[in-house]
Amino acid sequence: MMTTEALKSFLDEKVLLYNNKNFIDSDPVQIPHLYSQKEDIEIAGFLAATISWGNRKMIISNSHKLMQIMGNSPYDFVMNHNEIHLEKLSNFVHRTFNATDAITFIKALQNIYSNNPDLESVFAKHIENNSTQKSISEFKKTFFEIPHLPRTQKHISDPLNGSAAKRINMFLRWMVRNDANGVDLGIWKTIPTATLSCPLDVHSGNVARKLGLLKRKQNDGKALSELDTALREMDANDPVKYDFALFGLGVFEKF
Repeated sequence: MMTTEALKSFLDEKVLLYNNKNFIDSDPVQIPHLYSQKEDIEIAGFLAATISWGNRKMIISNSHKLMQIMGNSPYDFVMNHNEIHLEKLSNFVHRTFNATDAITFIKALQNIYSNNPDLESVFAKHIENNSTQKSISEFKKTFFEIPHLPRTQKHISDPLNGSAAKRINMFLRWMVRNDANGVDLGIWKTIPTATLSCPLDVHSGNVARKLGLLKRKQNDGKALSELDTALREMDANDPVKYDFALFGLGVFEKF
């Protein structure tokens, strides 16, 4: 086992290796990078993050497909769609995320933007205990205020129900982190990077265990809390920058 100092130095080097624009081409973060308007970036990022599980090439391909269905103007589509526009989604599917889910997500986003300035303001309301986890839970309640099938709820995780909520934590990283490296978009200014949680998945979890950052065997909410604590000891202001190191070591280096 490395000393804490050596481990931090090792991970800092890996952050530098992967947290740069070369990372974008192979990652779903490329989808929100297609846009410049805040609302377009939020919606594109949120939808791409929502379907970010499984094969990465398929995630990126289906995310582009979703943007094309929306005329590459996600905010305009969300706010001004009619039933004929929604029919274009009738064949959309990504794993268990199907057309019914996609249509519900569009309607839920319309409801949110009709009643709030933006997505940022919805998440910013419930930052508690230096954490965004209650924010995610409350966002899910707001999101599903509209009529929906129960099955669609599974596509937004609730960390207060024990989930690691990997995809939505990744979305928050994209929106909040603002460094000079150009991967994360950093368009949200009211949520501190210190409150973010690592997008914990199979890759980052396995690497974290090998490095002694994580003991818990399941990738669940308790594991996320344990990992967050370890990463905050290395950088209290920007703990989730280490997601680049853990993910890169797992996916690209088969660590």
